[in-house]
Amino acid sequence: MIKRYKTRKIYVGNVPVGGDAPISVQSMTFSKTADVEATLKQIKRLHFAGCDIVRVAVPDYEDAYALEEIKKRSSLPLVADIHFNYRFALIAAKSVDGIRINPGNIGSKQRVKEIIKACNERDISIRIGVNSGSLEEQFENRYGQSAKGMVQSALYNIKYLEDLGFLNFKVSLKASDVQRTVEAYRMLRPLVECPFHLGVTEAGTLFHSTIKSSIALGTLLLEGIGDTMRVSITGELEKEIEVARAILKDSGVVKDGLNIISCPTCGRIEANLVNAIKEVEKRLEHITAPLNISVMGCAVNALGEAKGADVAIAYGKGSGLIIKKGKIIAKLDENKLVERFVKEVENAAMEVEKDG
Repeated sequence: MIKRYKTRKIYVGNVPVGGDAPISVQSMTFSKTADVEATLKQIKRLHFAGCDIVRVAVPDYEDAYALEEIKKRSSLPLVADIHFNYRFALIAAKSVDGIRINPGNIGSKQRVKEIIKACNERDISIRIGVNSGSLEEQFENRYGQSAKGMVQSALYNIKYLEDLGFLNFKVSLKASDVQRTVEAYRMLRPLVECPFHLGVTEAGTLFHSTIKSSIALGTLLLEGIGDTMRVSITGELEKEIEVARAILKDSGVVKDGLNIISCPTCGRIEANLVNAIKEVEKRLEHITAPLNISVMGCAVNALGEAKGADVAIAYGKGSGLIIKKGKIIAKLDENKLVERFVKEVENAAMEVEKDG
């Protein structure tokens, strides 16, 4: 079992972050925030995709003033993403559930102090968002855009907030590559108690971001690092949530939904395995119980893998076996296997839900 680093718990709206809270999944709208209806439409999409927290960009006053109406109608906790102009944060703090600032471009300590005061008045949290590409001048001049520079910036700003008595914050340390991202989070984690928001920034399109995020976030999660996370994908909404949830599940951090085991396609396959897997995925997408199911296409791996699954198909020539918890419960013609398999998985899911 993965043992997470102990962190203090904060809240973003009604969502706990850190401590013993589940790891939450975040995303960000890409509409113009001042377009209230378009932004709310994207928030609704994210809500139904399984997002926990949503962030919106606030690059000008029009966006900042739109936040009040968006917050009234948002089904998700709302975080305002602030760069450069601290006044936008002061406006946003009147209505949102959290503020994200990048200390490298927000300006003087006095400006940060005013943001803290505004957040304190409404008891809303802050994310210190450190990015390798926008470090404060003193850290970039000394360390470059390195993991050490990111950590030094984070420590500097953490100390400033804590010296002011403000503890309602989390931290992110994002670079556009896996190595610096992982190195920075690893370096900072033993030094502070605040929760961490995980992510690889500017990770790219669906393919590239999925790979980068899986490596970086999966590595950190397996080491017990991380309290909330975002998979950043260019031009995607639901896919960000889908990939993030898959990383949490496949890293073993979250026991939720089906873990589908299927053999790679090769010349030994004795059934139409590709079509069988597609049908199984489609017909069982509603299952949320944590089950291991296996669909194997030949005798080489079938029995061994199938015996370790909650429910399995082991295909042979023209027929196959249905196996449940290591025991053969049926031998059927190939065209009847998926139908029986689906019923057995649904029954197993009901058993889990009843016991749980």
